[in-house]
Amino acid sequence: MAMRATKLQPSKTEAIGDLRKKIAESKDFLFADYRGLTVEQITGLRKQLRAKNSYFHVVKNNFARIAFEEGGYPDVSTLLTGPTAVAFAKADSNEIAKILVDFSKEAPVKLKGGLVDKAFYDKTMIEAFSRLPGKSQLISMLMSAMNGPVQNLVYVLNAVPSKLVRTLKAVEESKR
Repeated sequence: MAMRATKLQPSKTEAIGDLRKKIAESKDFLFADYRGLTVEQITGLRKQLRAKNSYFHVVKNNFARIAFEEGGYPDVSTLLTGPTAVAFAKADSNEIAKILVDFSKEAPVKLKGGLVDKAFYDKTMIEAFSRLPGKSQLISMLMSAMNGPVQNLVYVLNAVPSKLVRTLKAVEESKR
């Protein structure tokens, strides 16, 4: 465990303040070990995460520990060992978890865990969380389920007049 300094340098205080601001702007946090990534790989990962309103930021472990403590979050010191990068999720963290899990299959990114709704998730829980449908998927499934019966009702109500029209047309053709 790192020792806490009695007097912090202004640059370090500013860095902790910036990190605290990023934490306050975000909803959920996923921690990963980025060791072994090439510049192209980390740039590609950041691009994918930016598309989902999230970003991937390399943090100093001690600064992150202090910023999370000051933000009132659970103890994340177990996740802050070795090289650490944090994916700051502003909205749906499920999609961010999917991106990181899929990316870790192709690149040397190792998930460490995360904070989702201020609850601590370890690596296996994050992987299970990534397999769940996201918020947008759940909404579309609900809308589809709600739309089905209404659509069937429309077909049934439409069948009566169309059957009448076809019957009248058949009668007209038979009279010719």
